[in-house]
Amino acid sequence: MAYVKAAEREEQIVAAAIRVLGAVGVAGTTLRAVATEAGLPLGTMHYVFPSKDKLLRAVIAAVERDVAAALHVRVDSDHGVAQAIRQAVDNFWSSLVENEIGLQVMQYELAMYSARDDGGSGGLGRLQFQGYTALIAESYERAATAAGERCAVDYDTLGRLSLAMMDGLIIQYVTNPDPERARRDLDHAVDMIVRFADPRPIAAAAD
Repeated sequence: MAYVKAAEREEQIVAAAIRVLGAVGVAGTTLRAVATEAGLPLGTMHYVFPSKDKLLRAVIAAVERDVAAALHVRVDSDHGVAQAIRQAVDNFWSSLVENEIGLQVMQYELAMYSARDDGGSGGLGRLQFQGYTALIAESYERAATAAGERCAVDYDTLGRLSLAMMDGLIIQYVTNPDPERARRDLDHAVDMIVRFADPRPIAAAAD
């Protein structure tokens, strides 16, 4: 077998794991199945990822990178928090919901599997959603700082509520795909988040 760098091998396995997870769900995914999908000996699979838990954590990290890329918006003095929220939500929906329904289903299965498998502690699910919340909160805060704005509520709260809003709309879209309805609802939901955030120039807030 040709030599492959460790990082490339991990990426190959994680990509295979995402395909298997999408096909058979979290409970049905085994290291053997992922090794077969990746075209690797089971021994190599165990060397890179000794346990299913470690593999699932790597999957979460990979998905988080995709989410971070989708949430990335241009942040400068010409773009405030309101525009950043709208652009980030639109980017995310276009790239990771409308074209990746299977990925969304897999993420929710992973969270629910974690809640059961960890004896109710939800370790993997907590890691997953804390990571998403932090990404959203950081993107809003960067936009506010660049535009010289402040929000009426803290960014962690905005991040959690934005994620909750997105999750609800995603579940509805997954179970009953209607692109036009989903986009209308998404616009209304973003309007509510922006009103709640109530971004204003810092100078004006100080007067």
